[in-house]
Amino acid sequence: MPENDPWEYSLYIPNDPRAVTVCRRTLRLILTMHGLIRLVDVAELLATELVSSAVRHTKGPAALRVRWAAGVLRSGAWDADPSPPEPPRPFDRGVDREDGRGLAMVRACADVWGWQPLAREGNRGKYVWCELGTAPAAGPARRAG
Repeated sequence: MPENDPWEYSLYIPNDPRAVTVCRRTLRLILTMHGLIRLVDVAELLATELVSSAVRHTKGPAALRVRWAAGVLRSGAWDADPSPPEPPRPFDRGVDREDGRGLAMVRACADVWGWQPLAREGNRGKYVWCELGTAPAAGPARRAG
């Protein structure tokens, strides 16, 4: 399948920390099969942060969505909590913390990112997403919202 053809995948996962690894490996396979190996490392990092946040901070199921269109890879995590994500915090220098860095990492590595509330068939939640383009950016074009 040519790299220019649009496609989309969704992977619904239980609230289980092991699901983060399943998502990461599935994303690697998807991108490799579509000839986008150059995006794998950064896309895996971003998807891992988004999915682990969805699993860690909610009690219900979650989902990873990955879409390719017009040279842009959009990946995101849906969860059942409609509350907005906490704003990204700056990285703490010299402090070895394991938590609180997810959206800061997304903001630092993605071309753009954001979130939106979702309501579908009586279910509420949110979708936190980020985008990676294949063309070099003319400068930082990050936004949230």
